[in-house]
Amino acid sequence: MSYWLMKSEPDEFGIDDLAAAPGKSAAWAGVRNYQARNFMREKMRVGDKVFFYHSSCP
Repeated sequence: MSYWLMKSEPDEFGIDDLAAAPGKSAAWAGVRNYQARNFMREKMRVGDKVFFYHSSCP
């Protein structure tokens, strides 16, 4: 099991969006950083733990 740190802008995809998603799971589209995208695609697995935070809260 791996641990991942994920961040998002609250107006793009917020923690409330994640909580409302079926199964509390959602696809993450629009990742601009190639290294981050590759880690998500190639290394992340079901059962891994994620710490999710907003990068610029008011």
